[in-house]
Amino acid sequence: MEFFTLDDFDFNEKVVLLRVDINSPLDPDTLEIIDKTRIEAILPTLREVAEKGGKVVVLAHQGRPGKWDFKPLENHAKALSELLGKEVKYVDDIFGQKTKIAIERMKPGEVIMLKNVRTYEGEMAKKSPEEHSRCEMVQRLGAMSDYYINDAFAASHRSQASLVGFSYVMPAVAGRLMEKELKNLTKVFENPERPTLFFFGGAKFADAIGMIKKLKKKEIADHIALVGVAGEAFLAAKGVNLGKTMEIIEGSFEDARDLIDETIVLPIDFAYEEGGARNEVSIEDLPIDHMIYDIGTKSVDLFKGYIEKSKTIVVSGPVGKFEDELFMKGTRDLFKAITRSKGFSLAGGGHTLAALDKLGLKDKISYVSTGGGALEKFMLGEPLPVLEALEHSYKKFSS
Repeated sequence: MEFFTLDDFDFNEKVVLLRVDINSPLDPDTLEIIDKTRIEAILPTLREVAEKGGKVVVLAHQGRPGKWDFKPLENHAKALSELLGKEVKYVDDIFGQKTKIAIERMKPGEVIMLKNVRTYEGEMAKKSPEEHSRCEMVQRLGAMSDYYINDAFAASHRSQASLVGFSYVMPAVAGRLMEKELKNLTKVFENPERPTLFFFGGAKFADAIGMIKKLKKKEIADHIALVGVAGEAFLAAKGVNLGKTMEIIEGSFEDARDLIDETIVLPIDFAYEEGGARNEVSIEDLPIDHMIYDIGTKSVDLFKGYIEKSKTIVVSGPVGKFEDELFMKGTRDLFKAITRSKGFSLAGGGHTLAALDKLGLKDKISYVSTGGGALEKFMLGEPLPVLEALEHSYKKFSS
């Protein structure tokens, strides 16, 4: 794809709209931000544009209407101020008089953050990018600005007004985070160094099925390790009776049964709780009348062998119930093995990042993607509206 980057324009004394995805997990009681990963990720773009004399106007969202975490962005502006080392003024408005006055008073290098864009009722309307470009927010805010930068890779699978509309009315630029995401994901999913290992965990069986089908079609997976619900579902498809755990594995096993071949690597033992203690059981001794919460020691050793000989490793999803110390072993041991590997490692997904954070391993992964849904869409080879909008802007304004 072709799109503008920060290298293509002079931002000095220009008003620059910067759309980011800093939608962050909040503490349900205090509403304080408990993970600033996404805020930290936008700093390179923000610093660069400000240092080049741009007047940076940050657009972002938190939560969605009707949900408990649909909140204003004052705390995000404070967090960004602390991380950036300079004030990020919060403006409780999006495209009204308050915003107009705030922008007119800005000096080169200053940064302001506008109100949660999802408070504008047209933001999430089901419209095409061109229709979004004609909405009141894009037209009025666009008239106050010179350039638009999109650094919101994690939201790039959404066709929403602030994400795709501005690309039709002004030059739209990919931020440094967007560039980095695309570079690393292309490296892994288009031309990875072999052998490759794709590691899927977590609780979404249907998602794993789609990924596996795509990987097999592209012929880029040498091995696919399955743990969590996906691993359990594939074992069930092979005829293994998991006992009580069978109750939580929803859907048909037909798709899984058709995908089982020598590339699929499955657990050979599991861990469960009895009497407040961790116990392990081999698949030969199943079923058991206990819920399975982790893989066992033999499975850890099995997967480690594949990790050690892989040159590209993609991990999406924790191994088991990592929130419980009794069942952290699978996640801890395998994530540590991945960080010690000499291969290139890529991790993505909210629960994956939470587990890496808890283990203090996030900085030891070769690349940590900010994307959840966007990463899944990219892996499946599905169109990302934001990337299509950036490409449209390049074609329209490149002259």
